[in-house]
Amino acid sequence: MQFSSRQSYRHDVDDVLDAYADPSLYPGLPELPKIGRPEVLEHRRAGDLVHLDLRYAYVGDLPAAATAFIDPGRLTWVQRTAVDLGRRTSTITLLPDHYPDRLQCAGTFHFAADDSGSGSHRRVQGDLEVRVMVVGGQVERALVSGLEEFLDAEATAVDHWIDALSA
Repeated sequence: MQFSSRQSYRHDVDDVLDAYADPSLYPGLPELPKIGRPEVLEHRRAGDLVHLDLRYAYVGDLPAAATAFIDPGRLTWVQRTAVDLGRRTSTITLLPDHYPDRLQCAGTFHFAADDSGSGSHRRVQGDLEVRVMVVGGQVERALVSGLEEFLDAEATAVDHWIDALSA
């Protein structure tokens, strides 16, 4: 299932990218009803390239039929992120802790200044695939819904985090 979304920020695009490149951002992100707070596993920086590994868990409800194939308590993954500060892009790959044969997800984030000159935005494009007979599409929709909700809340949290640094 292909997905796309857009989030807006009150802050300059470079400040937003610097926030995503800082591992101290992630423990303060909100835990949402569907996707829990991330755990920073690894952080490396070499010039304009930043690599982060973050562990997430899906904590929302799944369709009842899906739980015959997937244990909701085992829907955890590592998000491998590469941030290119110079190009203002980020790529992610999800590496499931369990069910690697049933779940794949990758995406690209493009950051840009708003046309108004005030603030910035992020365009997210990705592909999520759940390979479970009969209910795969339902699970994909549930996961994408949780992801979109999380991305919107994450943008708000990043603005608040930058505000706190400036105070």
